[in-house]
Amino acid sequence: MDEYSRFVDWDKMDVSAQSQDTKELTCTDLHELKQLARQGYWAKNHSLRAKVYHKLISNIPCRTVTPDANVYRDIVGKIVGKRSSSSLPLPEFVDNSLIPTYCLNAEGVGAVRKIILCVANQFPDISFCPALPSVTALLLHYSKDEAECFEQVCRILACNDPSKRLIDQTFLAFESSCMTFGDLVNKYCQAAHKLMVAVSEDVLEVYSDWQRWLFGELPMVYIARIFDVFLVEGYKVLYRVALALLKFFHKVRAGQPMESDSIQQDIRAFVRDIAKSVSPERLLEKAFAIRLFSRKEIQLLQMANEKALQQKGITVKQKRQNVHLAVHAENFKSEIVSVKEMRDIWSWIPERFALCQPLLLFTTLEHGCSLSRFYSHSEGHEPTLLLIKTTAKEVCGAYLSTDWSERRRGGNKLSFFGTGECFVFRVSKISLLLPSTQTEQLYWLAVTSLPLQEAGLWLPVIPHGKSTKISVQLFPMPRNVEISLPCLCLFPGGGDGQALYLDADLNHGRTSHCNTFNNQPLCSESFQISILEVWGFRD
Repeated sequence: MDEYSRFVDWDKMDVSAQSQDTKELTCTDLHELKQLARQGYWAKNHSLRAKVYHKLISNIPCRTVTPDANVYRDIVGKIVGKRSSSSLPLPEFVDNSLIPTYCLNAEGVGAVRKIILCVANQFPDISFCPALPSVTALLLHYSKDEAECFEQVCRILACNDPSKRLIDQTFLAFESSCMTFGDLVNKYCQAAHKLMVAVSEDVLEVYSDWQRWLFGELPMVYIARIFDVFLVEGYKVLYRVALALLKFFHKVRAGQPMESDSIQQDIRAFVRDIAKSVSPERLLEKAFAIRLFSRKEIQLLQMANEKALQQKGITVKQKRQNVHLAVHAENFKSEIVSVKEMRDIWSWIPERFALCQPLLLFTTLEHGCSLSRFYSHSEGHEPTLLLIKTTAKEVCGAYLSTDWSERRRGGNKLSFFGTGECFVFRVSKISLLLPSTQTEQLYWLAVTSLPLQEAGLWLPVIPHGKSTKISVQLFPMPRNVEISLPCLCLFPGGGDGQALYLDADLNHGRTSHCNTFNNQPLCSESFQISILEVWGFRD
């Protein structure tokens, strides 16, 4: 074959898809490189891909002292000794991640272990890096020898460009990326998120698997195509592809019985067998069709999640707190929603706040129908959750990302406040007919934002035998939109409609279509308030 074939089992490789044409890559323009990577320019020529990887990785800005191939040759004998490579234990920081064999031969599988151990020796500051076995195994397919693969892995790990994030190397970075992915799912995959909420006790635990889908479960031809683009465009590509995987999972599996007792296991199985339903080209096409946040916006969201974890002292691996602990039957009591309903609402708020417990700040039952008391109890808290129950027993509300005191930042003049994380919602109850002819209530949320999409959400057959179809209208929130007081207000005003309007004595309200959220009315368009509650977030 070629000089990069030493560790490859060609019986496992799709040789029919390999072009034997001699190609070169002379392009240096970043925009053109992006297009070539997305189009798979070097995907069908093994030797060309190896050379492109070497070129792209060589251009990564690194620490002044970064271990190279010569360092590997010097230390590998001392570290491995006479032990069989198959018996070498992997470092704890890979978190029990298995080495994906992909299309490696027996020598290659053993070499991955040796390389990872040498990397661990040279990078004592790595504390959590479950993606490393997959990245190392992939690069070994395109390396002349172990030393060259070691050097390429080290350059990726030693990247010192603050704007170019590559591989998570600490639990804090990894966990905040899981939280960020959960936030992105909440915004860009709302139909899939509804499915996760319906069948999983802890959606955050499901989303913590997102890197495993890519670096562990995906077949070789898929992860290689993703890695082509990742080396050019960076970490954002990983979020895109994971979101696309979740969208395809929902599309293919929605309405079907769960194959196991765990949605996590079902997603992993789907990703492993993705070739049955989605091609690599279709997966990337779907990924890049998502109008995702900018790189800077994602970076800010990641930093906010890291800060939230640090404030809670979560910097090393520990069991994730799930929403059932945040909203617990023993410490939560509302006159408007049940524990189950509040947990469902909690599953839609940004993950950095989902770890907090709800704290009742204001209720008309205790504090009376006073706008001034509403403000005095709500101000100083960020974010807040507004819940309303009408005299017709309808329930709706809003998540406010910004302190209510922001309304006064313009002095006496009404000002805009809020961020694109705000949303309004309604809680509806749908009767389900069970096989035993008993009737249960299933709660669902219609979360409203922009633009209008319609999605029929099928709940799979849950182990208890429940099954139904719910037609839900989704309105994803627009980017960089501030919520104006006329859209969600406690006083008159507005020009583009009012998603939620309450009068000054907190007795009556109105709801209508609003351009900001592009929502349907949250309840009867004119309503009388029975109870109003404001909830804050307590660590």
